[in-house]
Amino acid sequence: MGKIIAYYAMPHPPIIIPEVGHGEEKKIKSTYDACELIGREISEIKPEVIIIVTPHGTMFSDAIALSFEPTISGSLKQFGAPQVSMNFDIDMDLTQEIMVRADNSKIQTISATGSSLKQYGAQYELDHGSIVPLYFIKNKYSSFKLVHITYGGLTPIQLYKFGKLIKEAVEESYKNVVFIGSGDLSHRLKEEGPYDYNPDGEKFDSSIISLLKKGDVIGVFNLNSEIIQNAGECALRSYYIMLGAMDGRDIKGELLSYEGTFGVGYAVMKFKFSKSDRDILSEITGKKREQYNERVNNEDVYVRLARESLTHYIIEGKYMDVPSYVTEDMINTKRGVFVSLKKFGALRGCIGTIFPVRDNIAKEIIENAVSAGEGDPRFSNVSVNELEDIVFSVDVLTEPELALKGELDPKKFGVIVRCGVKSGLLLPDLDGVDTSEQQISIVLNKASILPNEDYSIEKFEIIRHK
Repeated sequence: MGKIIAYYAMPHPPIIIPEVGHGEEKKIKSTYDACELIGREISEIKPEVIIIVTPHGTMFSDAIALSFEPTISGSLKQFGAPQVSMNFDIDMDLTQEIMVRADNSKIQTISATGSSLKQYGAQYELDHGSIVPLYFIKNKYSSFKLVHITYGGLTPIQLYKFGKLIKEAVEESYKNVVFIGSGDLSHRLKEEGPYDYNPDGEKFDSSIISLLKKGDVIGVFNLNSEIIQNAGECALRSYYIMLGAMDGRDIKGELLSYEGTFGVGYAVMKFKFSKSDRDILSEITGKKREQYNERVNNEDVYVRLARESLTHYIIEGKYMDVPSYVTEDMINTKRGVFVSLKKFGALRGCIGTIFPVRDNIAKEIIENAVSAGEGDPRFSNVSVNELEDIVFSVDVLTEPELALKGELDPKKFGVIVRCGVKSGLLLPDLDGVDTSEQQISIVLNKASILPNEDYSIEKFEIIRHK
């Protein structure tokens, strides 16, 4: 019987590689030393296979990609170090067994090959999310095959289930395996980091580290979605799969190192584990259902109408009638309405009307909710399986009124600009829009109006229902 004999969470900053860092790697020496320690441990374990999950291969929104050619190679040439190159044999048998089990469980996977990736304009190669962790192993031990996985945009529960399937496939394989979850924590720890600073970055890093140290899997799956989104991380989905591959075990994480020197959180962890009879997956799904019920029970009539409208349309294929529970104001008043959908803190669709085009607010919400889920060209249509993960909000617009630039306040007022037949709108209180100058610049660009053209400005407020 095969088994996964060790689990590690490793970051992947190219700058930690001396050939890339040229001395800068010394600023994250603790991270370097911790990765070196893992390399030595793995060389002593001598696994037949290393399974690595990375964010930086070719990623799909609806599927998990598994490399499926006999070998895979890559280098750090994009980081100025082509001499750091690697080539590994892929364990085709174990990879195929994982994909078969995923298919039987209705979890979408893609066989990543040179020909299959070419149609997406991508190359079949080893990514830096894999190369950096493997750098610390390869020079000490190289007698292993690789299972190379790029996580996709599936739900956390689907990723956990996929991890469970990996564990089952390993046990069927009679091979000794090491599992590496590759990912960096928040990229927003400092102003000079790769993204703008956000205080939620520090909250995310401290929370995920604390939860993993305690082995609180349920807590990991219940992290606040807004904090996750604001953190700008790339590790959590690797961790979801890794935790699934730990199913049936009580775990404790040992933090070997954590640094945020360059504005990005680098956590290096290894895990101790013992047998457990807990049904973690049932606990996760039960908690999710509990949270959904709580959200539904506490939503106001505007949000309820939006949610029920999209749900009805997806299931029945037609618009719902105006229900009896709506208020008199929603029946007797006409207003422009925007309906927004978010999934795990990220936008999943947003459609609205500046001015009312239906008989009343209720009908405006009903049809715009459907358009947000089925007609936003930036996203695929919402499926019935996604509905419990989607959070709805409804913005009702007040009557726009003419305004001067000096009267604008991007936190309070939305803005409409018009020039002939061209017009554009920007809602108020948007992240990253802090001045009226930014607001006007963005909305002019949206409307394809030049700054020197003669345009009018209108302001409006919104009543937000969340």
